[in-house]
Amino acid sequence: MGVLFRTGYPLRILLSLCGEWMGRRGLPRSLVPGSPPRRYRKESLPALEVPVLPVTATEIRQYLRAHGIPFQDGHTCLRAPSPFLRDSQLKDQTDAPTSFSLFINKTTGRFLCMTSLAEGNWEDFQASVEGRRDGDSEGFLPSEAPEAEDSEEIRRIWDRAVPLWELPELEEAQLARMMFGLTKVTDDTLKRFSVRYLRSARSLIFPWFSPGSLGLRGLKLLEAEGQGDGVHLVETTIPRPGAYHNLFGLPLISRRDVEVVLTSRELDSLALNQSTGLPTLTLPRGTTCLPPALLPYLEQFRRIVLWLGDDLRSWEAAKLFARKLNPKRCSLVRPGDQHPRPLEALNQGLNISRILRSALPAWHKSIVSFRQLREEVLGELSNVEQVAGVRWSRFPDLNRLLKGHRKGELTVFTGPTGSGKTTFISEYALDLCTQGVNTLWGSFEISNVRLARIMLTQFAVGRLEEQLEKYDEWADRFEDLPLYFMTFHGQQSIRTVIDTMQHAVYVYDICHVVIDNLQFMMGLEQLSTDRQARKRTMF
Repeated sequence: MGVLFRTGYPLRILLSLCGEWMGRRGLPRSLVPGSPPRRYRKESLPALEVPVLPVTATEIRQYLRAHGIPFQDGHTCLRAPSPFLRDSQLKDQTDAPTSFSLFINKTTGRFLCMTSLAEGNWEDFQASVEGRRDGDSEGFLPSEAPEAEDSEEIRRIWDRAVPLWELPELEEAQLARMMFGLTKVTDDTLKRFSVRYLRSARSLIFPWFSPGSLGLRGLKLLEAEGQGDGVHLVETTIPRPGAYHNLFGLPLISRRDVEVVLTSRELDSLALNQSTGLPTLTLPRGTTCLPPALLPYLEQFRRIVLWLGDDLRSWEAAKLFARKLNPKRCSLVRPGDQHPRPLEALNQGLNISRILRSALPAWHKSIVSFRQLREEVLGELSNVEQVAGVRWSRFPDLNRLLKGHRKGELTVFTGPTGSGKTTFISEYALDLCTQGVNTLWGSFEISNVRLARIMLTQFAVGRLEEQLEKYDEWADRFEDLPLYFMTFHGQQSIRTVIDTMQHAVYVYDICHVVIDNLQFMMGLEQLSTDRQARKRTMF
């Protein structure tokens, strides 16, 4: 752990806990979704007046038993009969397993009814059970339907896209396959997954269908851009990434399936399914995060193999996601020369089934031998630059001193009042955030509005107050960053702050936490000796 510390000055602490950011790019002007209604907030975590402990799995079980609600214990959720079903939906549920259609997350208490798509928090569920609400599922239905503007754009793009094999010119179809590496992916595979091609944008189109129906809820566009001698793939989602929760391949999953392979790219799922016949699903935001809202859809699987990529960041993301999914049922494909991405493995003629059989268990006993570690050690020796962490693009001197951002490390920045610590650290954090490092800010000294203004100005590299006509353009791009703010201000209980951080790590897969600054969080009225003791306790 590296600590830069100087007594007597305000401190900024950056807790490095690891992430990919996708921009809304790649569409021709005629197909770019219109700007949504202006929003004046980033995702914020609620401030707590007094420490409130989150609900525990034990408390949820006790509550269900006390109210006579039967339940089944799952990997990440508890399953129970749903009170949010209409009479017609109740008649469709004839057997016991399907009647337990309500999934309650053991960590957060949030619920999802897989039949009616009603969802809410633990307090909502308690209110419904205790009769404080009318029990109608509509009170809890999420805004599943896209905004009218997005919905219209989704349908327009989908109707203009065509299957690759229906392109009028054979040369165009062959060129598209070469650009996306699909030369060995068959038409039957593309048809099975309902993949289309948008000629005007030269993009593949991956659909997001509503569970249990063919309703089109969203799209992901994948554009191939030339980059030197290679091809760079650019993703665009409608709706925006924060609301895009598509597990690509879900309509092909049956209730009997007990094993699934998770990938970070739709192209990899195509290759895996074609080569092995196994159920495959693609995480909507790749290695950036695994939203807890998707966990109910993965409950049925007794074994989950995570094959997220061929670099160290993918490996770290796989280990992080396995902890959220319950590591006892997870196996991980370790990146390496013989374990490239699934699509590359298909194109190279490698035995994909053999690679899957070599997947390492994510869970093991407390004691391990070097034999179990040797492959990871080799991976670190073979990828020295990646092991060093995410390098800053704007601060070469930091790369020389710290090498890069790595999880599990603590960095302390000190300096006198007015020396520019907040300005520098906001730029420092923004640099990492634009590279896909999920970041949580705790600004205890200045308001979130002021902090967001500073960061947006740095992001736009210009004074937006002098060009307000560009505000929406930059605000839309800024909103797509994996950036979240705690709503605390001034002195707070350290327990409350830590609980909020833990919640953010679970829900948003936070990899980088910024505390600005420590003395404001502690309270400046403390005596100097008390402050030093509390600093040591917090570290």
